[in-house]
Amino acid sequence: MLKKNDNISGEGSLRILLSGYRSHPFVGGQGIYLRYLGKALIDLGHQVDVISGPPYPELDPRIGLIKLPSLDLFTEDNAFSALRWKHWRTWSDLSEWLSHNSGAFGEPYAFGRRLRKFIATNGRDYDVLHDNQTLADSLLKIRKTLPVIATLHHPISIDLRLALQSEKRWWMRALIRRWHKFLTMQARTARKLPHILTVSEASKQAALRDFGGKPEQYTVVANGVDAQVFYPNEKITREDNLLVATASADTPLKGLPVLVDAFAKLAISHPDLRLQIIGRLRDGPTKDTITKNKLQNRISFKSNLEQQEVADLFRRATIALSASLFEGFGLPAAEAMACGAPVIVSDGGALPEVAGNAGIIVPKGDSDALSVAIAELLADPTRRDQLGIAAAKRARAVFSWERHAIKSVELYRKAIHAHHTA
Repeated sequence: MLKKNDNISGEGSLRILLSGYRSHPFVGGQGIYLRYLGKALIDLGHQVDVISGPPYPELDPRIGLIKLPSLDLFTEDNAFSALRWKHWRTWSDLSEWLSHNSGAFGEPYAFGRRLRKFIATNGRDYDVLHDNQTLADSLLKIRKTLPVIATLHHPISIDLRLALQSEKRWWMRALIRRWHKFLTMQARTARKLPHILTVSEASKQAALRDFGGKPEQYTVVANGVDAQVFYPNEKITREDNLLVATASADTPLKGLPVLVDAFAKLAISHPDLRLQIIGRLRDGPTKDTITKNKLQNRISFKSNLEQQEVADLFRRATIALSASLFEGFGLPAAEAMACGAPVIVSDGGALPEVAGNAGIIVPKGDSDALSVAIAELLADPTRRDQLGIAAAKRARAVFSWERHAIKSVELYRKAIHAHHTA
């Protein structure tokens, strides 16, 4: 628990509580965000605790971790039989069990209730709560006693829309809608929170379109890249004919079928070309496209890689790719750029903001345009070298966790001032 600090204005150290309903770095970008934001805040001289549901984050040792256990039903062999008598005592546990076993995603709501209970007892130990993408309605009640800001990486309504577009079976469409019922809560919370941090202009505009609210609620600050891990390394030879892409999940949002289709168009004319995807393959359109084109021996998947392994892949890559249909930021593209890899990205969401003039941008969902861009860059090593140099330079200048933390603290102080003058 953080020590009491009466200096909550000016340039004094703040006592910051970062929250996330699930935060391990291998379950998506949320854990990465909490780890690096927390470290950057500590480096600036602030005091930081992270409160999280499982799977828990990996944090700088200077940061306190407060665990809020959930039912963690995704790890259960039989989620229906995971209910115990003790779970009937709290609506947080019971609602999570009921939601999961009726096809809905109840973790954000249940975590919000647990967080509110914690704040009721321990809120005086903190100057501000910074929530990471939970957007539970409990935040609206918490902010009556503790200043609250929230990071919205991108509205998950986009994931819902793309999932429905790619699914033709009526019963699966019904299940997809059921799973995303938490969006009603998140949209309601986003409309009412006065201070929301988002990581790109594209994400801000998407949130205003899908969730409503006012532009002045949003502060846009780009994510950072760990410059101690992701940097050009001349000792590692950049290979020929190696394409590298990252997909934290094989979902329609990530555009993997588009990427595989583009690769298939190049397979015959480029017999030595290989595609390495950082992620896990599952049954679905991506796997079907690979099998249909007999590319199993040329497209490989790797998951649960350490960051150093990811960085080394980017350093070896001939070209790094992101074919996502939407990204709220696009951290893998930024990390590849930081390693000096030439990048080709789609115009989905914030990816053009990330690439700037240091990458090649193609229309999202257009496998023909992507294959042409890859072929042209493969044939032009001088252009690849130029793009790699420009990419590394842009990454150093733009993608800073220190800058993200500084802008976050400015927002904390604004929220704290408003709270104490209300």
